[in-house]
Amino acid sequence: MSRKPIVGGNWKMNTTLATGADLARGVIEQAGALTGDVDVAFFVPFPYLTGIGSTLQDTGSGIALGSQDVYFEEKGAFTGEVSTSMLQDCGVKTVLAGHSERRHVIGETDELVNKKVLATLAAGMESVLCVGETLEQREAGETDAVNEKQARAGLEGVSDGQFARVTIAYEPVWAIGTGKTATPEDAQAAHEKIRAVLADLYSEDLAQACRIQYGGSVKPGNAAELFGQPDIDGGLIGGASLKADDFSAIIKAAAESKK
Repeated sequence: MSRKPIVGGNWKMNTTLATGADLARGVIEQAGALTGDVDVAFFVPFPYLTGIGSTLQDTGSGIALGSQDVYFEEKGAFTGEVSTSMLQDCGVKTVLAGHSERRHVIGETDELVNKKVLATLAAGMESVLCVGETLEQREAGETDAVNEKQARAGLEGVSDGQFARVTIAYEPVWAIGTGKTATPEDAQAAHEKIRAVLADLYSEDLAQACRIQYGGSVKPGNAAELFGQPDIDGGLIGGASLKADDFSAIIKAAAESKK
């Protein structure tokens, strides 16, 4: 099955409003014409969502505005949290859930990640569910078991219809921001196993239609080989998404990968 590649730029806790707008415009100038071949999203820090959203809207780029996080309650006494309706007011179309830094630095559980996925989908937005193993888990031979556990827990209660708005991002924790990257063969093997879990949860057809991104030190130099693997449908990009030239080159590699 042919799946449209998807590339997300996770800016994390970086940029200012001015540098973020410059970054967005740089990517639009270099790769904006490719959004017919590749779905592209910027996952922007909360304070800059409206500003970057205006830049995307003004340029008519076709790049989606994404949020790095959300809270699962709609409103209430949750100091510091942001609801789905607040994100939608800012123009957000897609939301990350379960990024490794949320799991391992902030301490989010599988159950909390699942609540965020469900809230995002109930609001009509797209959800990017992140899964991935630590170095210790990898060395213990637990990669597939960890990915399966996180995928099953994160998708608990997600209907067949809602699943069509889910993207899975496989991000081995040991490869994020370290310069280390899973070999294309190792990444493909992990993606293939994740897709088998999705087939068990839903159906073979739905699993084959679901896009699974790779995240972990993707750069212009390795993007083409990674994206050329049959079960890798693009990337969730961290550091390289902060440089317009690099991120644009990765988008171009994704566009070429499925031709």
